[in-house]
Amino acid sequence: MNTIIAEREQGGLGFEQIQACLERSIQGKSLKKVLLIPPDITRANSGAGLIAAVYYRLLTAEGVHVDILPALGTHAPMTRAEQIDFFGADIPAERFLTHDWRNGVTKIGEVPADFVREVSGGLMDEAMAVEVSDYLLDPSYDLILSIGQVVPHEVVGMANYTKNIVVGCGGSRFINRSHMLGAFYGIERIMGRDHSPVRQVFDYAEQRFVRKLPVAYVLTVTVTENEQVNILGLYIGTGRDAFERAVALSQRHNLNCLPAPIKTCVVWLDQHEFHSTWLGNKAIYRTRMAMADGGRLIILAPGVKTFGEDGEIDRLIRKYGYAGRERIIALCNTQQELRDNLSAAAHLIHGSADGRFSVIYAAPQLSRAEIEGVGFGYMDFDQAVAQYDPETLQQGYNTLSDGEEIYFIGNPALGLWTVESL
Repeated sequence: MNTIIAEREQGGLGFEQIQACLERSIQGKSLKKVLLIPPDITRANSGAGLIAAVYYRLLTAEGVHVDILPALGTHAPMTRAEQIDFFGADIPAERFLTHDWRNGVTKIGEVPADFVREVSGGLMDEAMAVEVSDYLLDPSYDLILSIGQVVPHEVVGMANYTKNIVVGCGGSRFINRSHMLGAFYGIERIMGRDHSPVRQVFDYAEQRFVRKLPVAYVLTVTVTENEQVNILGLYIGTGRDAFERAVALSQRHNLNCLPAPIKTCVVWLDQHEFHSTWLGNKAIYRTRMAMADGGRLIILAPGVKTFGEDGEIDRLIRKYGYAGRERIIALCNTQQELRDNLSAAAHLIHGSADGRFSVIYAAPQLSRAEIEGVGFGYMDFDQAVAQYDPETLQQGYNTLSDGEEIYFIGNPALGLWTVESL
């Protein structure tokens, strides 16, 4: 497939331009059956819901059978209401498939231990089995379109491209090892950058294993203005060049370099997008490089009702808590259940402020005991919203009526905040 690139940094791409690019990407192909791999509702601002819906309409109009496999990774399956909210009501429920990261995968290759050791600087020294959903190995699919947003990410540096396949549609072994590699290497050394150790492992898997599958990538770069998602860039192709162009655009628009560290940061988590700290801790990942030592991060989380995305991960988070990098690494050496769930251990590391600043959750569906039990501070939600009303705060710096200065973020999933250029 020839690479298709469309960019419009002021105002974003119009619908007609987006549709024309999607039409070009499938034009002239003899297709009978296509698999779409968009993100789930937790990437609601990716533009991928619109793109998947347009592809579905274009392809089915030509008599092509289309299935949709949301790249859940470790997330909970989408409800029908979420499917309709994200993709529209025109795609029937029976066209959606569900990824099973624990049982529904097959090994397609292995990243050797010596390569992992080299790219990690000796931090990890184990081979990594590359597993993908069994659906991707169905030979009846003529084309697999992996759709997703390029944006700063805590595990790999910049999200998407091969990540959508080997993590979003990957298996527990690879998800666990890749997440732990990122945690060992350090989130501050990864966030917002290409060519991290985790990305180099993904590139190895792409070049040697994933390219044997009929996969093409459909990548977006987006911003949100006045609650409107604008797609600034659309990149379609099979090579790394499209991803690198998307990375460059995202680094221009999704990185927020501040003049000084933030003393008090207030982050709003939309209740439709964030229902667990597994997801909601983006508020920590994306701001930690901008937080002042001794600062306060206040997270307004009306929809957060659990810690993990499934029962076992939730249990582990409740048991061990966000106890800090060194403590979690030490526990991994003694606790088999953490070694068996390294993605959970990595999450506990990423969600720990390591005592540098305080993390305070205002989550009305969790009790004080639950929140404090995992190592976070507690704040009553009604009190928090009365003091920091997200309806009246503007993005960025605010001075409140009592003179308090805060920095407000309406959606942490859309960027990375730092005080140093990357």
